[in-house]
Amino acid sequence: MTENAFPRPDAGAQRVLDLSAASTEPPFETGSAQAARTAYDRGNPTLQGEKLPVSDIDDIEVDGGDGPIKARLYRGTAAPTEKAPLLLYLHGGGWVIGNLDSHDDICRLFAERANAVVLCPDYRLAPEHKFPAAINDCVAVLRWVHQHADDLGIDADNIAVAGDSAGGNLAAVLALLARDLPVPPLVAQLLIYPNTDARQGSDSYRRFGEGFGLTATTMRWFRDHYVRNEADIVDWRVSPLLAPDLTGVAPAFVAIAGLDILADEGEAYIERLREANVPLSVKRWPDQIHGFASMGRYIDAARDVVAEAVATWRHFTGSAKT
Repeated sequence: MTENAFPRPDAGAQRVLDLSAASTEPPFETGSAQAARTAYDRGNPTLQGEKLPVSDIDDIEVDGGDGPIKARLYRGTAAPTEKAPLLLYLHGGGWVIGNLDSHDDICRLFAERANAVVLCPDYRLAPEHKFPAAINDCVAVLRWVHQHADDLGIDADNIAVAGDSAGGNLAAVLALLARDLPVPPLVAQLLIYPNTDARQGSDSYRRFGEGFGLTATTMRWFRDHYVRNEADIVDWRVSPLLAPDLTGVAPAFVAIAGLDILADEGEAYIERLREANVPLSVKRWPDQIHGFASMGRYIDAARDVVAEAVATWRHFTGSAKT
């Protein structure tokens, strides 16, 4: 691909890029993790899409192996009171930022589109809690969900995991771990522009490393906060692209943003899934930037990616639309 072969951002994505360029907020990597969280929490609500009404929202605590984990439970307005499908949603944010409010619009949309229950855990963040704290929390939440399926009114045999960016990384890793856990398997993994290779050497880091939202410098700052040492970078629980074997993982939906530094590693993960004969659905948005699912105020594709993910989840489980 030549330097000018990729498409221009769509109008909504360009609007977000223009707003970012006009912002006086310094790049995350110029300050502390807490400063980045404060800046993100201040700016994120201005990009979020509509917060759809749902039947119920409950802030709960989940028993984790290293202490209680805060989580938010959403029940869609048309979700059944018993045997509802359950989506475990793992928010993005480079393992450093993000919380129960940052992806509230996405969780509501999933709950409504899928007529489901959505559980979003507030997993521990780096650098205070480095790898593998976040993935350990996700495993603990998955086990807890299975143990409390009847209390939650969910179907323990219809649990999917989803996530965007670093949350997509955690979702992919959790799908690999769940394959071997003593719990019913996940029925789907819904990966939205996932981070799959912490080595950060793909060509999309060069093509889109500046000027398209998430920069290569910021992504390196996130990664270096998350890992404990260089050996962690090639641990498949950080870089699922390097997992020895993907055979038998949950059927996958993978969304790719074309103008994203993570695009190439997402494509590489798609190929690994395909080679392992994992049931697979791929959707590409060539004119979108990283993070577009969290920019529904300006970008229509934010709603579209959730709709595509839900349709694929239903296809994998053979359930009809209602």
